[in-house]
Amino acid sequence: MPRRSLRGNRVSPERAVQEVLARYTRATDRRDGVGQGALFTDDAVIEIFEKTFAGDYQRVGEPMIGGAAVAYAVDNFMAPHPPGGSSHHLPVDSIIEVNGDTAHFNAQFVVFKVQGSVRPDGGWPEGALGAQGTVTPIEAGYYDTDLRRIDNEWKIVHHKVLLDLPMALPGA
Repeated sequence: MPRRSLRGNRVSPERAVQEVLARYTRATDRRDGVGQGALFTDDAVIEIFEKTFAGDYQRVGEPMIGGAAVAYAVDNFMAPHPPGGSSHHLPVDSIIEVNGDTAHFNAQFVVFKVQGSVRPDGGWPEGALGAQGTVTPIEAGYYDTDLRRIDNEWKIVHHKVLLDLPMALPGA
């Protein structure tokens, strides 16, 4: 039975796959390892690549296997946000292909670091308006992902993160 939206409308398979991407990026921004790990199968393969100066991509580190590994990585290897800070992953230009119970999406993304300014003890200075702080792009690349529908729920089975910048890993 197809999933339904909050308004009771049927959700297309393409929309359901797009929601997996939305849940993935929101879990990353919240540093929610359990939530992000739940989007993957137990045997999913997760690979991170960085763009080389030659213009191709090379894998960084060994692949992670399964949702539990994703949850562990998010909880233990992603820096927590500082007070007043957050991040926003913005996937755009998603290309989604669904073929029965399998699907593939490819999406560009940009990650923004958000840091709110501390309100001065005496309040904001005269003339200060709007949001106070900075929004800085810090990461960009592509997600290239295969999914499978299992018990009417889309799960990630192979996820590649193709970073356009070099990546530093602990111990590397």
